[in-house]
Order: sequence, then C-alpha cells, then structure tokens
Amino acid sequence: MIDLGLTKLAIIGAVALVVIGPEKLPKVARMAGTLYGRAQRYLSEVKSEVSREIEMEELRNLRKDMQEAADSVKQDVQEVENSIAQNLREAESAWHADDGAPHDSYSTYDRAQASAEQHARKAKEFRRKRLVRTSNMPAWYKQHNGIKSHVTSGAARVARHRPRSKPPASFF
Repeated sequence: MIDLGLTKLAIIGAVALVVIGPEKLPKVARMAGTLYGRAQRYLSEVKSEVSREIEMEELRNLRKDMQEAADSVKQDVQEVENSIAQNLREAESAWHADDGAPHDSYSTYDRAQASAEQHARKAKEFRRKRLVRTSNMPAWYKQHNGIKSHVTSGAARVARHRPRSKPPASFF
C-alpha cells in the first residue's frame, strides 16, 4: 500500500488546514475516517467471501473424490460378492455331484425350516422348565427336592450367617 510516514501525514494535514480551513477540518477528518473504515470493512468482507468460496470449491472437489472412491469400493465389493456366490454354487454342485447321489437330501430352505423348528422346540422346552420352577408346588415337595420355598433378602442372609456376639454383660 501507500507508505505514509509521520512527516507525510503532517504535510497533508497542513495543506488540508490551509485549503479547507480550521472550521470545516474536523468534519472533513471525521468523514475521511468513516470512509476509510467503511473501505476496510468492505475489503475484509470481500476477502472473507473469496476465502469462503475457495473453501466451498475445495469441499466440492473433496466430496466428488470421496464419491468416486465410494463407488469404486462398492463395485469391488459387488465383484467379490459375485465371485463368492459363484464359488459357493460351484462347491455345492461339486459336493452334490461327486458320486451322483446327493449327500444331503435337504435343500437350503429345508435346513432353514428344520433349524426354525429346532429353535421353537428349545424355546418351548425353556418355557416349560421356567414354568416348573415358578409354578405353585406343595411345600413338602419343595422341601423334599431342596427347592427354595421363599425368597430371603440379602440383609437377612447376612444376619443369619454373621457370627453371634456375646450378650452384653449385665451392669450388676
């Protein structure tokens, strides 16, 4: 920018004092200061706007690069899935066709159905066992088989197993 030293400012001030006059000089100086401030604010806004636009352009480029990378990864994963599925089909066909008779007569659907039936059977058995544990049984049966007949709190269990202290000695 312009190199304004103290001597140059003094010369400009003296010329302004002679040309403008001492009465109007404060108003002109104030106006010049406000105009200078407005110009600085305008320049800073323009600079910030330009930097924001540059950052947005960089972000757009980065987003574009990331999208391309994601698409390439997606294609690679799809190719791998296709090759795995093909290898799996080849292995299953080799497994079933090696001696002419299938070793496993169940299809994938039949295996899934059998697994679901097994899961349902286990769930039903679990519910039955839980019902047996929580259902009403006669007290004599619980005592005979060692099943708890009522719930004892933690404090009661601690008090029951705490060593007994000696009774306090009598005062007399």
